[in-house]
Amino acid sequence: MAELQTLTNLVAGKAAGALSGATYDVVNPATGEVYAQAPMSGPEDVDQAMTAAATAFESWRDTTPAERQRMLLKIADALETRADEFTKVESDNTGKPLALTAAEELPPCVDQLRFFAGAARLLEGRSAGEYLAGHTSYVRREPIGVVGQVTPWNYPLMMAIWKIAPALAAGNTVVLKPSDTTPASTVLLAELCNEFLPPGVFNVVCGDRDTGRALVEHDIPQLVAITGSVRAGMEVATSAARGLKRTHLELGGKAPVVVFDDADLEAAAEAIAGAGYFNAGQDCTAATRVLAGPRIHDDFVAALTEQATVTKTGMPDDEEVAYGALNNADQLRRVSGFVDRLPDHASLRTGGSVVGDRGYFYAPTVVSGLRQTDEAIQDEIFGPVITVQRFTDEDEALRWANGVEYGLASSVFTRDHGRAMRMARRLDFGCVWINTHIPIVAEMPHGGFKRSGHGKDLSVYGLEDYTRIKHVMSNIEV
Repeated sequence: MAELQTLTNLVAGKAAGALSGATYDVVNPATGEVYAQAPMSGPEDVDQAMTAAATAFESWRDTTPAERQRMLLKIADALETRADEFTKVESDNTGKPLALTAAEELPPCVDQLRFFAGAARLLEGRSAGEYLAGHTSYVRREPIGVVGQVTPWNYPLMMAIWKIAPALAAGNTVVLKPSDTTPASTVLLAELCNEFLPPGVFNVVCGDRDTGRALVEHDIPQLVAITGSVRAGMEVATSAARGLKRTHLELGGKAPVVVFDDADLEAAAEAIAGAGYFNAGQDCTAATRVLAGPRIHDDFVAALTEQATVTKTGMPDDEEVAYGALNNADQLRRVSGFVDRLPDHASLRTGGSVVGDRGYFYAPTVVSGLRQTDEAIQDEIFGPVITVQRFTDEDEALRWANGVEYGLASSVFTRDHGRAMRMARRLDFGCVWINTHIPIVAEMPHGGFKRSGHGKDLSVYGLEDYTRIKHVMSNIEV
């Protein structure tokens, strides 16, 4: 048995264990075996990190955008150089396939760092002017201060970059807590970043839900940002409200994929299977809730079923697999539970079973015959389970698409440009893809409506979320 790895917090530029000495086991989802130990940080560890971040902010806030840009670009270059190392750590962290992680996740991580490095130099207020006689007004856009951040387990490295890159680019300092099941790549990222950043600018504390609660409740941060479940977002918002902290919440999703009768059936089925099973469906934008037109419904279910049967899950080193393990044993039970509880009127077309006798693998699954009020339609499964409903017309498709508590992402497949534009206008989601599903670029905002949260990741909009606005008025007749 390989020797267990030891992970640490990173506070004020130095590696540190929990002050209590407590640790917890970290499991590789592909094997179900413990491979590392991480600090179980308590309130005193969070306080130490927050104090370090507050101290560092006093000088970091005065760095120029050009200086921050140079540091972020150095981090991006170093990450690109060490991509193989980060790919391996991320795979151990999550059970993801090595080849897909190297091709689909590391390059965007590098690109997103470089985007925010450049965006750091674009922040500005509106032009100055005399809105009161004898007085000139202008707007300052300033960093908020210390930002507390919590990241999820589905894309631990990428979500850490989505969080820290805009915060640092805007001149804030950060205390980040990664998910307790996937701390390894975030710890490695912090070690890399601290080769280029001043001590205390980016701090990481590992731990569980109580650690995250201590981070959110701490007096120092003026903004708390989380990517996670709706439940977690509500807890953060409630806690933050007691201190009137700003919140940035990127929460769950239940993306509708509306496929009209005129769509290219084969191309749509392939695209949806790819976007539904990617990362084992553990994506808040995953294409797992399909609404199919009345004439193509049966053929489309058959096409998706065929796609599922040729989609493979398995160990990270198998280059033929489309996705890896679910993240943890609880998530495997959750996904299995949704399928086990399917109502009698639902039809399990394929899948619906655990794969293998080790790790947390689940077969690609297709379910049809569900009704709008069914649990599997209304709740986020977060696994490789695609459901298909038959709609009768455009209005019903829209009503069902919008008829969930989430509002993060959606897509429409049709050859009718007017219909696509109508749907894009009326879909109540922060993103609408047309004849595609799941591509994301750094220049465009990512974030939802309703219970999918508020605030934007990526883009200049995401950068602005990590700033505050100050009005300055000067008497020019003195």
